Amino acid sequence: MSEQIVIVGFGPVAARLVDELLPAVRAGHARLTVVGEEAEAAYNRVLVADLGVGRTTAGALALSDADALAADGVDVRLGVRVRRVDRARQQVLLSDGSTAHYDRLVFATGSRPVIPNLTGINPDPASPVLPAGVTALRDLRDADVLRQAVDGGKRVVVLGGGVLGLETALAAAEEGATVTVVHNGPHPLGRNIDRGGGAVLAAGLRRCGVRMAGNARSTGVEHNAPDGGFSALLLDDGSAIDGDLLVISCGVRPRTELAEGCGLSTSAGILVDHRLRAHHEPHIFAIGDCAEVRCPDPECAACRNAKGPSGLVGPGWRQAEWLGEYLGLLAAGAVEDADLLPELPAEQPGVIVLKARGMNMAVAGDNSAEPWDEEVLTAGAVNGRPRLQIAQWADPEHGRYVKMTTRGGVLEGLVSVGMPRTAAELVGLFERSAELPADRSLLLRLDGPDGLPGAGAADPQSTVCRCAGVSGAAIQGAVEDGCSTVAEVSKATRAGTGCGGCHEDIKGLIEKHFQAVSAA
Repeated sequence: MSEQIVIVGFGPVAARLVDELLPAVRAGHARLTVVGEEAEAAYNRVLVADLGVGRTTAGALALSDADALAADGVDVRLGVRVRRVDRARQQVLLSDGSTAHYDRLVFATGSRPVIPNLTGINPDPASPVLPAGVTALRDLRDADVLRQAVDGGKRVVVLGGGVLGLETALAAAEEGATVTVVHNGPHPLGRNIDRGGGAVLAAGLRRCGVRMAGNARSTGVEHNAPDGGFSALLLDDGSAIDGDLLVISCGVRPRTELAEGCGLSTSAGILVDHRLRAHHEPHIFAIGDCAEVRCPDPECAACRNAKGPSGLVGPGWRQAEWLGEYLGLLAAGAVEDADLLPELPAEQPGVIVLKARGMNMAVAGDNSAEPWDEEVLTAGAVNGRPRLQIAQWADPEHGRYVKMTTRGGVLEGLVSVGMPRTAAELVGLFERSAELPADRSLLLRLDGPDGLPGAGAADPQSTVCRCAGVSGAAIQGAVEDGCSTVAEVSKATRAGTGCGGCHEDIKGLIEKHFQAVSAA
């Protein structure tokens, strides 16, 4: 008898899990039900801003085809919510009055945008009421709102200095909107980037046509537009920033309320062990933005300093791939093989990449220490452990900045602004935990005026798409097999289906291939 698997949520991570479980469904080992709140099947939510400025289409964002899944025997239920999980009866109760039984239940509920408590906006964090002209830019309808503002050359105010807000601001400004980014602190990306890098980043944004309002605390919104919509963002110093559209980009919060309602343990996210099982509940799992890997064993060293959900699509996809194999083995009755499956590997520190026309930035690890912070640099240097070392270079006039924080020659943190080839090399070294050359200036020369032909050439085996874990060699192979566009490469390899930061790199590999063919 086949197992009934129910997935709650139908975003990008759930879509990947569905793909991984399809072989078990086709073989008759598993019956699969997917419940999604939105009327559409899974799509790439990360690129909603690109859709909003007209750089892509809704079809290009699609990650699943509901009709095709139904033809494979998957029960896809769209436009309905799970109201409650009945763990005693192992069933979920849906908003349309129906129920679904489960043998294995997977929470893939993702996250919701953080809506600040502003006058003029309903402060209920679970179901905020956004007035006309205010959007959190999370779904296809939000993209339509942004598209109307951009097409009309309207004034767009972005509240929040995170990477998604900055990408939205850069894209909207380039497509003709008047854009202002409002953020707390002296520079954008305040939690991720050091002071020097943040200052150069902010200057670069201004050169790209984005107005910056730093050290600003917002208190409310005015909606005095002719249609009653947003007209200004109010600040605590009594000033206001006028606009026609407010895009709230203040981060996200894991959606755990459904899990909490059925008695599961939660912290920042739904607490799961290294096999993605909910604590003390072997039939329930969680993946993606809503899952926090922190096992219940107090002696587990890996979990002692574990952080909450990363908020990145790449780790969620890797969780989905691992869980798909695990649940597939259980459904096939191969319980011993499932138990022998190695636990999900711990995620490495993430890399934040901002790639836009005229702007390139990469940030990773702890980069807060300055070269003269002797106390910070020597902290932890005990029992033969090396001290931290800082190599730093800045050219603010030309929008360039590089910082390398190393211990024993190995990167523990990096910042690179306006140095694309240096950034690519540093990110590769960081992800491999490889030692830097003793002469750090060699890395800076990758972006030298002469281009240093041949220097910094990408290793074909290096990762181009970090979200999907696709190497340059795999992309080259797809191009050699006939793929001639980014969309075709994405379909063949999944590269570029995450944050989109590698699209230009994929284009470069395609162009390089066809240039070589035409020259032959």
